[in-house]
Amino acid sequence: MKHLFPLLILCLSLFSCSKKEESKVLPRVAIAGLAIESSTFSPAQTEAAAFKSRIGEEIFSYYPFLAVDSADRKRAEWFPTLRGHAIPGGIVTREAYDSLVHITLEMLKENLPYDGLFFDIHGAMSVVGLEDPEGDFILKVREVVGSETLISTSMDLHGNVSQRLAEHTDLITCYRMAPHEDALESKQRAVENLLERLENGKGKPKYKAWIPVPILLPGEKTSTRIEPGKSLYAKVDPITKKEGVIDAAIWIGYAWADEPRNHAVVMVTGDDENEVKNGAEYLAQSFWDVRNEFEFVAPVATLEESLEMALSSDKKPFMISDMGDNPTAGGAGDVTWTLNEILKRPEFKSESGPSLIYASIPGPDLVENALEAGIGAEVEGYVGAAVDNRFAGPILLKGKILSIKEGDRDAEVEVVVQTGSVRVIVTKKRKPYHYEKDFTELQLNPRESDIVVVKIGYLVPELYDMRGGWIMALTPGGVDQDLERLGYKRINRPMFPLDRDMADPDLSVRWIKAADQL
Repeated sequence: MKHLFPLLILCLSLFSCSKKEESKVLPRVAIAGLAIESSTFSPAQTEAAAFKSRIGEEIFSYYPFLAVDSADRKRAEWFPTLRGHAIPGGIVTREAYDSLVHITLEMLKENLPYDGLFFDIHGAMSVVGLEDPEGDFILKVREVVGSETLISTSMDLHGNVSQRLAEHTDLITCYRMAPHEDALESKQRAVENLLERLENGKGKPKYKAWIPVPILLPGEKTSTRIEPGKSLYAKVDPITKKEGVIDAAIWIGYAWADEPRNHAVVMVTGDDENEVKNGAEYLAQSFWDVRNEFEFVAPVATLEESLEMALSSDKKPFMISDMGDNPTAGGAGDVTWTLNEILKRPEFKSESGPSLIYASIPGPDLVENALEAGIGAEVEGYVGAAVDNRFAGPILLKGKILSIKEGDRDAEVEVVVQTGSVRVIVTKKRKPYHYEKDFTELQLNPRESDIVVVKIGYLVPELYDMRGGWIMALTPGGVDQDLERLGYKRINRPMFPLDRDMADPDLSVRWIKAADQL
């Protein structure tokens, strides 16, 4: 019997430990965020409905790493509020911003207090009559959750980090790839950095280094697929491996908004003062040192030159990026200038001409007529220039209806109209075309088309892998790639490359106070 006693004690001990493990108090973590790129050079305005907000439990469907049985989901008690994500566009109306922020704040008030908050934003939102919207948003969040709550922010590398945003967040990171193939990976890193600091009890980092870098470049010149962006961003991860560093990030900034916060930024967070300082200054100087090496990710040309190249190429499909009206960068998406120039060319007047797919142009008038007429019928209706008519007016498009698709999340209704050898995708609402299925679901085969014109800048992965040839056309619109044509009035100057001969800037560290020390 005496030999059983130690075994009994061991069993009781294990049972006790098990019960303690079961009763361990999990950190209380909220989720909130708004994400959009807003061009202030576009006449478009963005309303609340464009954000396609997920509310409450719906939010988890956006994050596979927070699926119901995932390890991270089990590490905290979660309180999702509102997470809104809009296709890039024009400036957000004040009513839209205020309404979305109000819903978020009211939901946050319901479950106070919080140990942590995952703040999932883009960083390039502009709002009518408001300076630094993300800085304003996080300040309002702080007023509800308090200065002690640990906030971890995830951003697009084309976002802007104002000093106010840097002050009120504790942990911060951004994507390290453009195109953004690591978007979800970056969001997961932000969440796991937050959970780790809550679990190990270290809480807020001791040091936050913030360095503004006076460079403003379009994403089409800063892809991490090519140099110097590839090598520059390769320097980020090794900094994060240093003892006493939590995370490091380089923001390119957003080129198509005329605001003082729009410029590049480097931030490093951690507990070792020297490592944080050295890492931030090294990344900032590395960025400045290669400023003259950034070139477009692909060859660029006028539209006329681009079409001549495509027509003379034997590579299919020859992709042409209609860059100036790229809706995924903030263009209105309804500039008709490029389509108008294509339709004027004699090569495309006959059905037997070179096949060209144009993706896409909004035209609710034509869409309505097409729904009444049906597939195979002739249709006509006005398309484009309802929002941005600065460069060309609406086009009266006439042609045969090849296909109709209803129920798209963005476009709502899509109609393919053939005029001559051009197949134009007309949408009820604007939509970017990034995936092969975007075409094949409309009975279009982009791989067999001679030319595919897309409103985009650098090609996203599926289009990039599909391309035979590729040229980026310097077309007009709200996200014109020729930054000097935009007419900035409010950004900080001097700014490279607008002031190409500017003196070397001060790239020494700026220490940012924690929210509870302001």
